Amino acid sequence: MKRSVLWLAGGATALAVAAGLLAWWVPSNAELAARAQAEFEQRTGIGLRIGGLHWSVLPTPRLVLEEVATMQDAPIRVRRLELRAPWRTLLERRIRIDWAEADGVALPRASVRAFRGQGDAVSPPGGGAWTLDPLPVAQVRFTDVTWIDRREIALAYDGEIDFDPHWRPRSAELRRAADASSPVRLRLEREGDADRWRTLIDVGGGTWNGQTALETAQDGSLLLTGQLEPRNVDIEQLMKSFGRSTPVAGKVNGRTELRATGADAGALWRSAHTRTRFTVQPATLTRFDLAKAIRSAGTSRGGRTPLDSLTGTLDTQATGDGTRLQYSDLKARSGVLTATGSARIFLRKLDGEVAVDIVDGVVGVPLKLGGTLDDPELSLTGGALTGAAVGTAVLPGVGTAIGARIGQQVERLFGGDKKKPATRGPRAP
Repeated sequence: MKRSVLWLAGGATALAVAAGLLAWWVPSNAELAARAQAEFEQRTGIGLRIGGLHWSVLPTPRLVLEEVATMQDAPIRVRRLELRAPWRTLLERRIRIDWAEADGVALPRASVRAFRGQGDAVSPPGGGAWTLDPLPVAQVRFTDVTWIDRREIALAYDGEIDFDPHWRPRSAELRRAADASSPVRLRLEREGDADRWRTLIDVGGGTWNGQTALETAQDGSLLLTGQLEPRNVDIEQLMKSFGRSTPVAGKVNGRTELRATGADAGALWRSAHTRTRFTVQPATLTRFDLAKAIRSAGTSRGGRTPLDSLTGTLDTQATGDGTRLQYSDLKARSGVLTATGSARIFLRKLDGEVAVDIVDGVVGVPLKLGGTLDDPELSLTGGALTGAAVGTAVLPGVGTAIGARIGQQVERLFGGDKKKPATRGPRAP
């Protein structure tokens, strides 16, 4: 009995000493939060506020951060972040997160750009005493992660990613949150151990499925390529889901090629280039009235133009100031009318040219596209107006007759008053 009591007393004393040493060596929640704030600012040059920090070691090490915000004009905010790590890798001084869960993250574009090129900010601490595990993060779950672009348009996303070693997603899903006007979902499924993923996109009531692949060069640079096929994607639904509007309505079909290069995922995103050869049949120009533009022989705003079909090629190129859009080989058909042209969109400004061909002796009416996406303009070019003026001066009535004739023909083709007979003026010499 005495021996047992002595053993119990000794054990209790040892536990008390160990607890005291642990309390002395392991920082409190407040101390650990202060360390994290100081380390973050030292590495990035940007201050950090942590509203709350809680950690535990049983059954596995777990860290929870709450109400985190960077000290910027438009702060990056995290409502809650939870991290879980395995004991084994910690004891081996290897950094690995088995589970990461984030909720309520706000990412203003300008504030995120302040962290570009700061790769050292995420390097292991301790001057090499710690190393990064081949699988640094195994699972990520996130809800209400909001990207805020330069126009203050906020888009919220939910999703999850399961990683293989070396940051290769084994599977991933990204969803627009409940505020989207129609369901939007992106899924990636890795094909074996290859750097190739089956890519499934549900958007605009249709699909945009295909395959993407990643290649790594000897210098470590990355090349991302993809081939996707849009099928019956409603353009207006697609754009509304991302807080945008569109000058074209209809369902698009076609083929998209993706290419991006860079040293990391961020660089791939910033260099992304796509080329889509598309067909929209039938289609509607929701901001333009071709008949009105030709008939008025001046600048025209607003209106709609129904089309039997619209085909062309769209190139998009990511830039530091937004995405540049280039439409080429555009061809629109409506009855016996054909319109061809090209257009460029950047920073919501429009610039383009359209030539309208009509049978029955009128060919190649040139139109100029300008203005902005919110207030587009369509007008006859200076050359067309000069030609009409010269025709009127040389042979009075000719220029006016040409304008009237074109206007009546286009109006009839685009659903105008079909009962009204077309008046014929003298032909241009």
